[in-house]
Amino acid sequence: MAKTVLVTGASTGFGRLTAEMLAAAGCNVIAAMRSPTTKNREHALALRKLGVSVCELDVTDDDSVEQAVAAIAADAGRIDVLVNNAGIASAGVSEAFTARELAALFDVNVFGVHRMMRAVLPLMRDRKDGLIINVGSILGRVTFPFFGHYGASKFAVEAMTDSYRYEVSQFGIDVCLVQPSAYPTQMYGSAMQPADIEAVESYGEIGKIPAAMFEQFSTMLSGDDAPDPQDVAKAIGELIKTKKGARPERVVVGAGFGADAINEATRPVQAQVVEGLGLGHLAKVKKGLFG
Repeated sequence: MAKTVLVTGASTGFGRLTAEMLAAAGCNVIAAMRSPTTKNREHALALRKLGVSVCELDVTDDDSVEQAVAAIAADAGRIDVLVNNAGIASAGVSEAFTARELAALFDVNVFGVHRMMRAVLPLMRDRKDGLIINVGSILGRVTFPFFGHYGASKFAVEAMTDSYRYEVSQFGIDVCLVQPSAYPTQMYGSAMQPADIEAVESYGEIGKIPAAMFEQFSTMLSGDDAPDPQDVAKAIGELIKTKKGARPERVVVGAGFGADAINEATRPVQAQVVEGLGLGHLAKVKKGLFG
């Protein structure tokens, strides 16, 4: 039976590529996005032509999330895989971001992930089976100056992913994390910029560094040897295909800047922590309907 896969933030970027690839592989894919009849109408139409179902879903809205998941469950009968891909980037002098901007960033990147898992997990727990893939970032492991707030949101997703993985493992549910590096997608082009321009200007030459970094990244991501964002979709596809119990907890995709080394260094430490708490059994997911 084809797996039913729900992908958030699927209008463009990693989400769009993942939805298209999984549909081509025979999955029943639901591409979730905001405004599929207005702002994202063309994206929705293109996906539907490929046999991908499209649903309206705003990860920052409790009602939107709950209604969309309920409708999908009623129509498909289940959700086998959730790909938490929706996210926004931010870059600039950290002090110059307002508290409201930071709240908006976390509402998508952190609270949105939590809303989606809360909505989907009861369905998976009832079936004693399921897979959740959270799209994090290498910046959830290493820190780039001027990307600290975005990194903070992804550091949060790291902790959430680990905690959820332990807590739902005995229900036969796997929770994994994909950590992409920089790729040529719309995310960086539409990254949140700090609103307090006066604070930026007060930093003088240092305040000009983020723009220079963006120019460097743009050059790197538009050249002939630019990384292919399809790599992230492929990594997600591999996690779905891999048998339960054999999936890696984290997968770095692209230039890791040391994130892969941190993953390796912290894995045994984290395992010791859980064992020390007497909860080592939660580190192994129970086998279920997914082989």
